[in-house]
Amino acid sequence: MKFLDEAKVYIRSGDGGGGSVSFRREKFIEFGGPDGGDGGRGGDVWVEAVNGLNTLIDFRFQQHFKAQIGTHGMGRNRTGANGEHVTLKVPVGTQVFEEDAETMICDLTFEGQRFRIAAGGNGGFGNAHFKSATNQSPDWANPGLEGEEKTIWLRLKLIADAGLVGMPNAGKSTFLASVTRARPKIANYPFTTLHPNLGVATVDGTEFILADIPGLIEGAHEGVGIGDRFLGHVERTRVLLHLVSAQEEKVGKAYKTVRHELEAYDEALGEKLEIVALSQVDILDDAELKKKTKELARACGHTPYQISAITGNGMTDLLRALRDIIAIGETEDKPMKALKNRHRDTVDLVADESNESGDEEQEG
Repeated sequence: MKFLDEAKVYIRSGDGGGGSVSFRREKFIEFGGPDGGDGGRGGDVWVEAVNGLNTLIDFRFQQHFKAQIGTHGMGRNRTGANGEHVTLKVPVGTQVFEEDAETMICDLTFEGQRFRIAAGGNGGFGNAHFKSATNQSPDWANPGLEGEEKTIWLRLKLIADAGLVGMPNAGKSTFLASVTRARPKIANYPFTTLHPNLGVATVDGTEFILADIPGLIEGAHEGVGIGDRFLGHVERTRVLLHLVSAQEEKVGKAYKTVRHELEAYDEALGEKLEIVALSQVDILDDAELKKKTKELARACGHTPYQISAITGNGMTDLLRALRDIIAIGETEDKPMKALKNRHRDTVDLVADESNESGDEEQEG
């Protein structure tokens, strides 16, 4: 199934049915009088978040949704039937916007959540409604009110516990494939991932959802490469897993490039909790691994994990760290404090080594 995270949809709620003009005419009934019934109400247009969907691809093939009109009223005081509603079924995490694509109508964040985006028109009154002591035979009725017609935008932001970010070929898809049953495309060239992927990771019997998005390069917020259009899919996550490839010549610069793009997209996203990992470490010897780990630690401010999805090195510890942060909750201080306390010795060691190297540079 192709991935589609944005769709333009035309909707119209049903018009109300018109009221009836009718008079009672029966044999042996001397005084008949008006008996026109009211019109039925037009159908509404609803949007509902359902389970089992993770794309808006269905709206590529159908963009027009129209609710049923209300039935007109009839004689003998018969009220017309209400029109049937129309429900747009969308994935959890879908946002609905007005035609300007900026004014939000609703944000569906949990399964079963519903919202009426267009109300049907009321039915018109029949002439029986207007009977009075001074007007006992009204010969008019109200037409039904028109329904609402509008254009809306549906925008999907996947709901995941952790989001994978990094430059192209940082090993994000390989990581996702190794810890989940997801099977994203993996190849040895940039921008292998062209759309977000979801997977469920399991560690020590605990499950959580990972979201992998296409890689970011310098200038992504200005549209360079694939740009930043998929960053919205990691906005709802509790923690970001930032992978930096050991193949990068300057891992510190690669880390800062992605951080700049995150902050340029949304300041709140730049402040989100983050775990940094040096990936593909199986290609480095001990000396090179130590050097790049120190460089990345200086750039991010704490000791990065060393992982290899091919050999499995460090994968379990990294998954446990993600699980711990997700379990603690969405507060900003406690998860990062717990993460740093867990690796306090190595963090202090790297900080001391960084200070020593800085002192040596100043002395030189």
